[in-house]
Amino acid sequence: MSGQVKELKSKKIAQLVVEALEDLKGESIRSIDVQKLTEITDYMVIVTGRSSTHIKALADSVAKKVKEAGLDILGMEGKLQSEWILVDVGGVVVHIMLGSVRALYNLEDLWSFDASKGAARAGSAVEPSPDS
Repeated sequence: MSGQVKELKSKKIAQLVVEALEDLKGESIRSIDVQKLTEITDYMVIVTGRSSTHIKALADSVAKKVKEAGLDILGMEGKLQSEWILVDVGGVVVHIMLGSVRALYNLEDLWSFDASKGAARAGSAVEPSPDS
């Protein structure tokens, strides 16, 4: 699969994930293009849940929507503790976190990228547009 096709597929998956999170009122949803920073994944989606129960429901919503689209969930970690659930959809890794955990780890700063400077930078996350 060419890099361009892979990128388009990952972008569509990220949009699908964001829709699943929006359906269940996930808070402060961010989708960050990390292709220039790592080969592990193309996008990181980060969302805050209001409680452990809400976090589990958000993870289940993502899994259901991804499976309905004919895709596979490669892994899901943290569901027992439910303070931070990671859902691996291949080209997209989803971090579903309690607000306190999200503030502590501050993944947006870690994974944001300023392409013009070639360096990580806070606040440069890219939201997928609904019509892409």
